[in-house]
Amino acid sequence: MLLRSVISSAALAVAVSAGPAAAQQPFEETKYPPMAGQWHRVGPLGVFDSTKPPARGQQAPLTPEYQARFEANLAEVAKGGSGDDPVHTCIPEGMPRAMNLVLPMEIVITRNTTYILMEYLSMLRRIYTDGRSFPTDEDPSWMGYSIGKWIDEDGDGRFDALEVETRNLKNPRTFDPSGLPVHDDAETVVHERFYLDKAKPDILYDEITVMDHALTKPWTVLKTMRREKNPIWVESICAEGNVHVTIGGEQYMLGSDGLLMPFREGQPPPDLRHFNKQTAK
Repeated sequence: MLLRSVISSAALAVAVSAGPAAAQQPFEETKYPPMAGQWHRVGPLGVFDSTKPPARGQQAPLTPEYQARFEANLAEVAKGGSGDDPVHTCIPEGMPRAMNLVLPMEIVITRNTTYILMEYLSMLRRIYTDGRSFPTDEDPSWMGYSIGKWIDEDGDGRFDALEVETRNLKNPRTFDPSGLPVHDDAETVVHERFYLDKAKPDILYDEITVMDHALTKPWTVLKTMRREKNPIWVESICAEGNVHVTIGGEQYMLGSDGLLMPFREGQPPPDLRHFNKQTAK
């Protein structure tokens, strides 16, 4: 699988260098909106739609099957469980949840790729803007494969917005920590439109539309971010000090004494059959 990925990447690189016209154009930094800097979310922590309350207050357009799953997740959280939130065990949030911005992000624009560097869990997004198509042999990932296009909306020769489509995502993922689910088939498609506020250039918007088979219709939210003019960056290493342990599909915790303890009320212990010593005959 790794060899195939390396070969595919090499072939794609050759194709890009010889193919898309966008990749052959010189990079003129002044044509792009000034999106550099540290961006903080505006709104509450841990929700997909920052204009609405958490959990049921999000009013996600879930199908009956996935609404029932969501209710089960909420019930588990109420008992002290994780509610299918994979991030407890340091799995990246994935798209579109990553754009909830637990911690700040940074945008780096280059000629062929725009990078979104996220402080939380060290997540990295690559948005390819060189005119390529979606690959057919790329392994899925939590951040997915993103293709973008810069848009000059008013015809003044400068780009105003970045439109992005993200596919090829893998599970487990949720929309937020409450356990608001995406579909098991992992066929989520995310459309985004990044643009600066014309009157307030230190305000960035990300209009996100999610298409997912757990939803009865596309779900659109508008996220707002503000630029920090005196940024301080910190490392966010999830594994450092993480006390969550997954055994046999169940989440447990390590107590302060270093011993395994239940994560939720009434949780049975894990299967310890491999620790039973057999007496030699």
